[in-house]
Amino acid sequence: MNSIYKIAVLAGDGIGPEVMAVGLDVLQATAKRFGFTIEAKEYAVGGAAIDLFDNALPSTTLEGCREAQAIFFGSIGGPKWESLPPNKQPERAALLPLRKHFGLYANLRPAKCYPGLLHASPIKTEIIPDGFDLLVVRELTGGLYFGQPKHTLTFEFGERAIDTMVYETREIERVTHVAFKAAQLRRKRVTLIDKANVLETSLLWRKTVKAIAPKYPDVALDFMYVGNAAMQLVRKPQQFDVMLCENLFGDIISDEAAATVGSLGLLPSASLGEGTFGLYEPSGGSAPDIAGKGIANPIAQILSAALMLRYTFKNNEAAVAIEKAVEATLAAGLRTVDLTRPGETSISTVQMGEAIKERLK
Repeated sequence: MNSIYKIAVLAGDGIGPEVMAVGLDVLQATAKRFGFTIEAKEYAVGGAAIDLFDNALPSTTLEGCREAQAIFFGSIGGPKWESLPPNKQPERAALLPLRKHFGLYANLRPAKCYPGLLHASPIKTEIIPDGFDLLVVRELTGGLYFGQPKHTLTFEFGERAIDTMVYETREIERVTHVAFKAAQLRRKRVTLIDKANVLETSLLWRKTVKAIAPKYPDVALDFMYVGNAAMQLVRKPQQFDVMLCENLFGDIISDEAAATVGSLGLLPSASLGEGTFGLYEPSGGSAPDIAGKGIANPIAQILSAALMLRYTFKNNEAAVAIEKAVEATLAAGLRTVDLTRPGETSISTVQMGEAIKERLK
């Protein structure tokens, strides 16, 4: 029986539409090979939606996402909309509400440095002779970003800004289970990244994670303060398997992990909630400086499609096929400009997609 996968496509701004087109093309090629059908409906989001509807997340877009099984997201934002009030800017007015609305509490960001791309990493090759492969699992709907009160007060002699970090046991429990289950499919180690020497919330994280760990006897658990973790990521990233983080620390650590790979154009992500619904997007931004030039790296968008096949549609075989096609393409020496050494030849966004499709066969 031919399965139908229903996805809401939110390409967004900047390079979003360019890499999304290639990502969808590779996804359709994968569907043809493995005998399923992609039903993709496109909706406006971010700056593009502000221009059309004066709203970064129009009701039609939100309804389209509700009707889908997954959201395939591009990138949003750019200088054009930076002068808007903070609560109307694309990321704050679209991406954060999407995460909150669909209860997308767990963000998975794999960071893999391929052996053939060691030159692209800012880490010395002798430190990572075989590359590395780690996964950051970030709690996504709690902590400082959503805690209340959150406001700015004006006084006679200035202002006071207040953000509140709040966590409850249940919020920690559910993302911890995601991290341990992910580790069971990898090298079976979870490292909790916290600041338990200072923060009450971190003490609750440690207590809760320690209580859950015995349910996964095949997975080792250790702990690391966030400052040390940031340092260890550039000293010896291969020591990590799964890094479990609260929202703020996960935001920072996952961006650093992405940078150690050598290009944000290689980094996919998955944001998961209860059940199988998820939002899948590249880890990088909208890169308005290269938008429209046809040189953006589409691999992060393509690998996000692989994560969507794995986590929402439970088609691991198709997901692995995409990942192997990407790896084979890079092993063949094909590079977009962000991955090249000085003097090396690069290929375009579309050409990279075509090369990956060819290896899917």
